[in-house]
Amino acid sequence: MDDHDRKKEALRKKSLGELGELFGIKALVDDHFEKIVNLNDVKMNYPFADLYGEKDNKRYVISIKARNKHQKNGSLNTQYNLGRNAHEKAKAAEDEYAAQAYWMAVQFDQLTYSVFLGSLSELNQRKAIPMKECESGFVGECLVKNKRHYFDFEFFKNTKDTV
Repeated sequence: MDDHDRKKEALRKKSLGELGELFGIKALVDDHFEKIVNLNDVKMNYPFADLYGEKDNKRYVISIKARNKHQKNGSLNTQYNLGRNAHEKAKAAEDEYAAQAYWMAVQFDQLTYSVFLGSLSELNQRKAIPMKECESGFVGECLVKNKRHYFDFEFFKNTKDTV
């Protein structure tokens, strides 16, 4: 992969992440969350959490991970990594906002998207969101299931290596 391809891939991933945050906010609004704050507007690359929100007198700090549903080879993208020291960073965010740490997985496909939300504690110190368990209902809850997204997915999709 040359420098141009690396820059294009970095832009694709960054854009997919930003799109995931927008879809995540929409899912929280639709699920009756209130006082939603994009923590990246407060501090760029806030440790662990992307969003703060409240629902039913409970406070949440939420890390959003947006990914393609499928890998380059067409198989299910089975894990969405939470990043280095996610549990330690989540604890700091929980303390700062007197909130509970949650994750959100935004899964994009060619025409649809799904959104899953769950507590970090239910992952039992795992460092990745297990997507098969999310899809089967064993981990987290599904806020949006295979809903049409209406944008041109061509830029965001994984492509097979041409080399």
